[in-house]
Amino acid sequence: MSPAGPAWPRLRVLQALWALLVVLLAPWRLWAIKNTQECTWQVVLNNFETVGKKDASDRFVDQEPLYTVDKVFSLLVDAPIDPDEVRGLVSGKRERSWTCTPLGSGHLPTLSLQTYLGFPYYLKINYSCKGESSEALVRKGHLTGLKPVVLVTFQSPVNFHRWKIEQLQIQMEAAPFRSKERCNAEEVCLMSWYTPMPIKNGSVVMRVDVSSNGLGPFIPNKRFRVNINGFLERQRDNTLQFTVGNELFNLIPRYFVNVPSRPLWYTVDQAPVFILGGIPEEKAILLTDTNFKDFFLVELSIDSCWVGSFYCPPTSFTATIYDAIATESTLFIRQNQLIYYFTGTYTTLHESNRGSERWVRVLANECIKKLCPVHFHSNGSEYVMALTTGKHEGYVHFGTITDGRVSFELLPRQRSVCNGILVVNCSITWAVFIAGDYNLLLLVEIEDPSTRKYFQVVSYDLVSDYLVVLYTIPEFIPDARGLEFLMVLGTESYTNFPMVPKGMSYNPYNNLLFIWGNFLLQSYNSENFIYLADFPKELSIKYLVNSFYGDTAIVTETEEIWYLLEGSYQVYKLFPSKGWEVHVSLQVMQQSSLYAPNETMVTLFYEDHRLYQLVYLIDNQQGRLVKRLVPVEQLLMYQQISTDYLLERQGSHLTLSFTNFCPFTVMRLRDLPNPQIYTRQERYRAQPPRVLEPGGFHSDNSLAVYQGLVYYLLWLHSKYDKPYADPVHDPTWRWWKNKKQDQVRGEGGESVGGPSPDPPSPSPCPGTVFAPHPVPQDYYFYLASNWRSAGSVHVDMASYEKIYDLKAENELPERIFLDKGTSYRFSVFLTAGEPEPLRTVQGKVGLAVVLADPECIEAVVKEKVLVNRNSVLFWVTLSDKRFCFDQGISGHHLMKTSMLLKVVGSSGHCFQNTHQGPRMQVLDLGAT
Repeated sequence: MSPAGPAWPRLRVLQALWALLVVLLAPWRLWAIKNTQECTWQVVLNNFETVGKKDASDRFVDQEPLYTVDKVFSLLVDAPIDPDEVRGLVSGKRERSWTCTPLGSGHLPTLSLQTYLGFPYYLKINYSCKGESSEALVRKGHLTGLKPVVLVTFQSPVNFHRWKIEQLQIQMEAAPFRSKERCNAEEVCLMSWYTPMPIKNGSVVMRVDVSSNGLGPFIPNKRFRVNINGFLERQRDNTLQFTVGNELFNLIPRYFVNVPSRPLWYTVDQAPVFILGGIPEEKAILLTDTNFKDFFLVELSIDSCWVGSFYCPPTSFTATIYDAIATESTLFIRQNQLIYYFTGTYTTLHESNRGSERWVRVLANECIKKLCPVHFHSNGSEYVMALTTGKHEGYVHFGTITDGRVSFELLPRQRSVCNGILVVNCSITWAVFIAGDYNLLLLVEIEDPSTRKYFQVVSYDLVSDYLVVLYTIPEFIPDARGLEFLMVLGTESYTNFPMVPKGMSYNPYNNLLFIWGNFLLQSYNSENFIYLADFPKELSIKYLVNSFYGDTAIVTETEEIWYLLEGSYQVYKLFPSKGWEVHVSLQVMQQSSLYAPNETMVTLFYEDHRLYQLVYLIDNQQGRLVKRLVPVEQLLMYQQISTDYLLERQGSHLTLSFTNFCPFTVMRLRDLPNPQIYTRQERYRAQPPRVLEPGGFHSDNSLAVYQGLVYYLLWLHSKYDKPYADPVHDPTWRWWKNKKQDQVRGEGGESVGGPSPDPPSPSPCPGTVFAPHPVPQDYYFYLASNWRSAGSVHVDMASYEKIYDLKAENELPERIFLDKGTSYRFSVFLTAGEPEPLRTVQGKVGLAVVLADPECIEAVVKEKVLVNRNSVLFWVTLSDKRFCFDQGISGHHLMKTSMLLKVVGSSGHCFQNTHQGPRMQVLDLGAT
């Protein structure tokens, strides 16, 4: 077995004492955090039929809007719902259709109703706290004023030629709803909160962030992945079935026990579904649309043909799926020497059903030895690379995926890589695509009859069809002589260990290239390399896992896990390690269900900058797959404490003291600018309609109204072309502009409320009060306050708006956009550990800036020493230098770059306590 945790009998008293020691040494602020109740949000998807049903959960399959919402809107006669204005906005002119109502009815003339649409799903929200009943907690939260606030972020699409690139969010307050289960209580037994789950054309990946409105218990914010699964289809009996194969319901231990872990490959931020192969002798994959919060085991419907022939070297036949890659709408797999792809059904992406009916075999006459992923999309497309052997050795099949259509091109176009670098025999081991330069980096193994095998990094330009050798990898591992790293210049001494390269990894944000095998080389220009000596030459790397935000995890052939932080040359061993043993000891003391005596790691991946394991556990002879966090910061902190301590005698007893290697005690970000101008974030706010029900509970009808209003709000956004002459640059202005004005006219047409934007029209109903514009918002409020709103629902026009004044949070945004010549400015406040003289403070606390593309952007740092506060204030300004002009129109062909701010001497030593555990204090900013 290949364990992901230490052998259970080794958890002796010594480890338990170390765990207790670590807890006792935690700062008092951490104790304050731990004393709060451990609560967490829970979110599932419900369709219209399952709203209010206990334990109901649905998959995100349906993508078409629903027309049933319109029946509810037809009941709202005295409400600020003006569907004729909707028709006017669509057609470009205002159409009015009047109905006459006697004055004695108490109603004013109203406009005929337009068809309103709704989204097919709701989000059902609950929360639970450790050791308490979730049902009672939710009731208590409702009675104390708790209302979940949901922020849905839509991921921009890959194909910017078809869809507009935008950073769109909608913030919704959840509506309380009684369960439809039988209840003997007078008021409520079971309840949940609901919001519409919106869909946006061009987006199949959504992030759902749930937070509290500040009332009731403390519940930490939590993020959920709610992605559309285009590989499921609804049958006539309303059940769901996979289109890629048949679901298997038995996780047999042989699928995972003693099976090596494998990398998880996908297009970063774009893939709604992840797939993972490597199940021995089974043409099956693990498939998830929730980042392995849950998953399916699916047996694929492929033919499993054998292609051994005179041009394809024969190897042993196996049913195992070895390489699996997920893109925005298409899945790729390799079985033996064959590759297949399957395109899902995503009408929100393709505006039509382009889903595959079966797996499509491509490059059927080629012998494929490996698939290489391309982690980022560019130029409106995604990419995948297939490495060949046999008759096309020395070539790469370069695959392009655009709107679900797949095509392959054989590269280089004129001659093979072997001929291009003037060698007889060569083989491509790995390929990396650098989209910004239209360039392929190839790791080439060369067999020279007169010498031993050696490796080179070869660059191929897709535009000019030009090949050039960038770097020849040394034959042997350098002798670092005790140093953490060594610049490889060719003049250093070497050990007797041969260098065996196996792969490459590239980060387009910081231009950092890794070459890995039984060593680790890194370079920022693909020509000058640094050897990282902390990684043992006796081990061999199996794959790298890159967060693309400065963190890199390393998995070896023996399933060890190592960690590298950008800006540092130290490589840390996470597992097995003493820190890991301390962590597991604490988990055992807390009776965690995520750890067991027998474990096998299945894969390792990053999600929201945090490292996760997918692990197969065997506990009480029962096997299960779990997703669990790898607490990198805690492991490093435990290891630091376990090695750097001192026993000092004070009187008759010994005391423990620890060395704090962090050069500062306080780090704060200040003077951050308001984010929207830099992040391009567009955010809308929506609240549920107010219900005239004493307990504040909503009904099916009021939730349907909520659906229709949110749908219309996002529809206005999608149709808004930002005209220059619009008096208010806001898509929602046209929705309410005539209702928010205090405008009512009498029989003679005189104005009683102010100027009218349009001239009056003749009344179609003689003898009635004529209101050429809808009645003002005060009238609707009057009806609601007197419990006379139609349908017992009051729509507040101020509850649906665009937010323009978002304030900066206490951290750098994940990504900013720098226009030509613009700047981004903020300050960093650092406090040294002990009171120091002026020169000592300056020498102890220093701020370094690392720019990925200094020819395009520049950083200016100004320092101010605050002696009386033992602190230093750094002003940081990041500016565009007006030198890089390869970008297209707004949002197209953007250049990726990054800036790393590093406090000198802090890497791996500085941690911040949060309610989610310690976090490493690193400042990393991505820019485009």
